[in-house]
Amino acid sequence: MRKIAEVLEFYVSEGGERLDRFLSRAYPEFSRTYIKRLIEEGFVCVGDDRSPKPSRKVREGERVILEVPEPVSVEVEPEAIPLDILYEDEHIAVISKPCGLVVHPSPGYTSGTLVNALLYHIRDLSYIGGQQRPGIVHRLDRDTAGVMVVAKNDHAHKELSSQFACRKVEKVYRAVVKGNPPRDHMVIDKPIGRHPVDRKKFSVRSISPKPARTEFWVMERFPGTSTALLKVQIYTGRTHQIRVHLSSLGYPVVGDRTYGFKKSSLPPEPLRILGECNMLVAVRLSFFHPVSGERMSFEIEDPEPFRSVLTEIRKLEGSFG
Repeated sequence: MRKIAEVLEFYVSEGGERLDRFLSRAYPEFSRTYIKRLIEEGFVCVGDDRSPKPSRKVREGERVILEVPEPVSVEVEPEAIPLDILYEDEHIAVISKPCGLVVHPSPGYTSGTLVNALLYHIRDLSYIGGQQRPGIVHRLDRDTAGVMVVAKNDHAHKELSSQFACRKVEKVYRAVVKGNPPRDHMVIDKPIGRHPVDRKKFSVRSISPKPARTEFWVMERFPGTSTALLKVQIYTGRTHQIRVHLSSLGYPVVGDRTYGFKKSSLPPEPLRILGECNMLVAVRLSFFHPVSGERMSFEIEDPEPFRSVLTEIRKLEGSFG
């Protein structure tokens, strides 16, 4: 019998979804395959149903309990996963992470992660972050694509970590949100902390929040679908910061059902293209080289499926005109 590490509680805000899909979205640290196994092994209950099937459809308002068993230690192996390396020298590497790729191993993601790919493509990596997080200085959510910097030695890791902590790193994103912001430029200064009920989420209504500042500019508006394309810059690095801040104003990121986006609020075609991704991309990352001190900046074009979904929204907008 495996020991229980923690017990998590979730509430269904939109019914009709399979239980395994609901939990894999509500708790993205675990893969859907692993969630399915936990359900089948009796670690999940829905209301009074203590032996639900993975295919069971959840209903709005239901409470879902997930008992998280203690993880089993797994050695991380190199894997020949394609990796878009934008820059590399003896100290750092800069990569473009695709949507859907988990950054580092965790229960349910013991392979197929960015770390597995890094171990295959890059010879030397810093191990300050631990054996399962070599080179990882910062992270992006599984469903968020974008630019990341990786440390190849401990000196680079320490220097880059200090820059992130001291807010010397410039982080710029593009996002498509549901809703129509009233102004073309807005600044959100709202502290963020753990959600008071759901500890795997974050909220501006936390008991012990930390300062968080987000700035955004409206680049395009699409009244027909009630969506908008934003350029977003963050000055702090709170977990889920952009998603939480935008949702707190009533503008959830398209695809982000964890923080308020409803799939019924858009036509089916862009959502079909989007799949399990969010319309949020880290398009630019600027920092000082940890050895030379040179200011470095890396920027990418809109990756897939962000590009195709945005194209589809623009087509829809034209049809409304």
